Amino acid sequence: MDQPGPLDGLVVLDLATLFAGPLAATILGDFGADVIKVEHPAKGDPSRTHGPAKDGHGLWWKMLGRNKRAVTCDLSGEEGAALLRGLVAGADVLIENFRPGTLERWGLGPEVLHTLNPRLVIARVTGFGQFGPYSRRPGFGTLAESMSGFAASTGEPDGPPTLPPFGLADGISALVCVNAVLMALRHRDLSGTGQVCDLAIIEPLVTLLGPQPMIWDQLGTVQERTGNRSVNNAPRNTYRTRDGRWVAVSTSAQNIAERVLTLVGHPEVIGEPWFAGGAGRARHSDLLDGYVGDWIAARDADEVVRAFEEAQAAVAPVYDIRDVFTDPQYTALDTITTVDDPDLGPLRMQNVLFRLSATPGSIRSTGPALGAHNTEVWGGLLGLSDEELDRLHAKGVI
Repeated sequence: MDQPGPLDGLVVLDLATLFAGPLAATILGDFGADVIKVEHPAKGDPSRTHGPAKDGHGLWWKMLGRNKRAVTCDLSGEEGAALLRGLVAGADVLIENFRPGTLERWGLGPEVLHTLNPRLVIARVTGFGQFGPYSRRPGFGTLAESMSGFAASTGEPDGPPTLPPFGLADGISALVCVNAVLMALRHRDLSGTGQVCDLAIIEPLVTLLGPQPMIWDQLGTVQERTGNRSVNNAPRNTYRTRDGRWVAVSTSAQNIAERVLTLVGHPEVIGEPWFAGGAGRARHSDLLDGYVGDWIAARDADEVVRAFEEAQAAVAPVYDIRDVFTDPQYTALDTITTVDDPDLGPLRMQNVLFRLSATPGSIRSTGPALGAHNTEVWGGLLGLSDEELDRLHAKGVI
């Protein structure tokens, strides 16, 4: 029997879609929360059909819907809204990402929900937040990656701004949402009252830009695209080995930079005044990249990694997902774990985010079929009869 997680007993209503809100709910579910996924009866969460599928089963949904109970409900009608209000009375957290004003139009705004349950924590995850001139625009992670400054500073100097090939802004926003929910729950435990968490997906990436806002404010400088180089230190880049593989080198710490240049046969630069700090080394990236790149290009990847490890310098091979599956460190951590899926059998996916010694998280189920838990939730929690469930289903309410 699974050991209870740290969030065991917490009831989370996941009303969100694509992708930040649902992923936040997934993480809460991984650590024991009872997550009830509420989807439109005809449409469902678009992630069910987003990306590749096997035998008609969306693979993204299998991960994003894990550890959730799936129910259907058309929230735009009064009968559907009444069902949700019934769930809210016994819930701890509600996560939604409708455009601002939508829940209010359906009679499900925070004022109504907090009247039903003053302890409810409501997380509202939208592209641009609940107010401001863009608040009612449709918002997606791609727009956040574009508007935050991330894309403008990513890519080769003579190339276009570069977007990530996966949901970076959504993923980071999901992690931020989890933090916001846990902070609000802590406040609730102290005060007895819930609150609204307003998360705009365009904001977390701005925080991760580091000093860029202050550099512009104080120095009037905009960070340009530098490829895989860093404006803060050098050598820092990806380098191709003799056998055609790639490795990444980082020298954020001064002692690591000294070890790397000693290893590649150029200890003479360590005594240069400009070498004493990361900014000075970054101004000499061409020289340092040449030294490191030439040394690496003359050796196979395994030899390069072994030599760097012996020198206690920082290097890593550039992996694709096949390498993640076979790397011994990832294997030891069980980062990619195997879960039994009723449709696909043994299914390998990302494990829970971190390990807690006393109350570890777990994957108890993969993403369920649309409405798989309607009887269990609407009947078991709200006491609806089979006849009433049949009636609601026939009307398209569930």
